Amino acid sequence: MTEHGEVAFGNARIRYSVVRSPRRHKTIEVTVEQPGLVTVAVPEGTASERIEATVQRRAGWIVRHDGATTTPPSPRRFVSGESLPYFGRSVRMFVHPVDGGDVRIRFHHWQFDVDVPRSLVGEQRYDVIRSAFERWYRVRAQDRLPARVDRVARLLGVNPTAILVRDQRQRWASCSPSGTLRFNWRALMAPPALLDYVVAHELAHLRVRAHTTEYWAAVAQAIPDYRQRRERLRDVGPLLVI
Repeated sequence: MTEHGEVAFGNARIRYSVVRSPRRHKTIEVTVEQPGLVTVAVPEGTASERIEATVQRRAGWIVRHDGATTTPPSPRRFVSGESLPYFGRSVRMFVHPVDGGDVRIRFHHWQFDVDVPRSLVGEQRYDVIRSAFERWYRVRAQDRLPARVDRVARLLGVNPTAILVRDQRQRWASCSPSGTLRFNWRALMAPPALLDYVVAHELAHLRVRAHTTEYWAAVAQAIPDYRQRRERLRDVGPLLVI
């Protein structure tokens, strides 16, 4: 009988088949042979828990190589019980219908309390609440980023001229030749370690413009494990959305 398993990774469900072999002694090999067909080759006596943990650890890689595992995010309704990411944590929202006024977002004790006028319905309600959250993240990013940039800049011996927060659809951040850093407001959704990698990635351009060996050495000066953080950002990046 073929052995199967399943793990969750964000909005993805990864289903896999297990192939046990007496000729395999130590290593576990995960392959994506075709969309929707993930195979895990393991030593004969490998515990199911170890197999599942291995698939979970490789989940980001699997999703990138297997489009069949990815399901579109459920449309957000902005109702109590939903969550949004902030500094790598999932923050639950509690929505309070109110009479009149504007959408108001309060963040405390790692939860969002959101006042929403009862008069807002349908697409208008969605657009107004989403815009309010985007403004909230932008303000937070403008407030929190300078200290992180300053710390990494001192490690690299560089001095950026300005820090701006923008809605950059295709990138996490950018650095102009004049030293202006522009950050995607969504970057504040990422775990702090990944945000620091984004910061170092841009600041290193103030020393070396192109992605050369010298450039990556500069990144490593501030973030020695930048390769792992870069890989992790690729994994979680698609999940950092409103």
